[in-house]
Amino acid sequence: MGMTITEKILARHAGMETVSPGEIIEVAVDCAFAHDVTATLAIDSFRKTGAHNIFDDEKVLLVADHFVPNKDIKSAQQVKTMRNFAREQGVKYYFEGGEAGIGHVILPEKGFVVPGQVIIGADSHTCTYGALGAFSTGVGSTDLGAVMATGEIWLKVPSSIRFEYHGTLGPWVQGKDLILYTIGRIGVDGALYNAMEFAGPVIRALPMYQRFTMTNMAIEAGAKNGIIEPDEITLAYVRERSLQEFTVEVSDPDAHYEKVITIEVDEIQPQVAVPHSPANVCPVADVGHVEIDQVFIGSCTNGWLEDLRNAASILRGRSTARGVRLIVIPASPWIYKQAIREGLIEIFLNAGAVIGPPCCGPCLGGHMGILAEGERAVSTTNRNFVGRMGHPQSEVYLTNPVVAAATALLGKIGGPDEL
Repeated sequence: MGMTITEKILARHAGMETVSPGEIIEVAVDCAFAHDVTATLAIDSFRKTGAHNIFDDEKVLLVADHFVPNKDIKSAQQVKTMRNFAREQGVKYYFEGGEAGIGHVILPEKGFVVPGQVIIGADSHTCTYGALGAFSTGVGSTDLGAVMATGEIWLKVPSSIRFEYHGTLGPWVQGKDLILYTIGRIGVDGALYNAMEFAGPVIRALPMYQRFTMTNMAIEAGAKNGIIEPDEITLAYVRERSLQEFTVEVSDPDAHYEKVITIEVDEIQPQVAVPHSPANVCPVADVGHVEIDQVFIGSCTNGWLEDLRNAASILRGRSTARGVRLIVIPASPWIYKQAIREGLIEIFLNAGAVIGPPCCGPCLGGHMGILAEGERAVSTTNRNFVGRMGHPQSEVYLTNPVVAAATALLGKIGGPDEL
């Protein structure tokens, strides 16, 4: 019996010939990641192990990305703790201030992630890196503290579900719509502790930024990881950014899957996840008349340069509807600079947007766009739980960036076809 790509990566890092779903193994970690919110607890756990030094000063990466610039005393203390630890341990890759952005974008962008790796992060959306053919998953800060000390982690090998996408994408339909549609079909626990393997001709045609969006949201279906087999698009992205050697793994033809789910994309329209679940989805045309107070374009899900280009193509020469706050946050300094060079930032400003520094911003209800009681927001982020972006009585609707941009202009949820 063959193995899936996920099983092959885990077997190699465990020093084993084969592994099977449900098996408990101990694997070597290629990269350990934490940000300003989770690093403090991870550092406490690291110290409790009795270790004096991290396992590798080039394989522990720390990024201040959630509450930056510091929004209050507590967030300032969190960053100070992480900064001091990085200095003490000689962490080579510590990012703060003008060097920092959203960790899940910074790591691939700077070439830290390559195919075939095992990446463990103290953040649930660490599964993003599976777009590059790596096994990546989020853990609690206690687990990450142990990883920083030992360079290893024990895992239960997940069973895999293969999602095959066939057909032709319609106008304005992107990876965000595919993953929302998929989550709507299987539910928020439809892939509980499974590896979601995205495959098929539609996936192979997707650009990298849309693949990142899909693997990023695997956790919203309860998955352990999301993953896509590397192809020429993947390798071109990696080789442009990294000099690391890497091993490309692909699933065997006779690999065992818990399920194989085939999705025909021809009839899929731009999707909207309405409150209060990423699985509560419908086509944008079926949402009805829903007026909006705020639109947020950004996050680790849709803050990539191409996402900003897509949004700007809708907003160019237009102004946001009266009473709508439009917030745009590039996901990294490089994306921000490139958006300036291409005139995207000017388009956003002319449309009436507020531009934020590269960070997570309002995604988690932290700062830079908190919702008040009764307010509604359209967001290109990954979660729309109760109170996710502010007041418990506020509402969050998830969309792709072109729908978000169109909504900002219309003042109500709608797609570009309505402009």
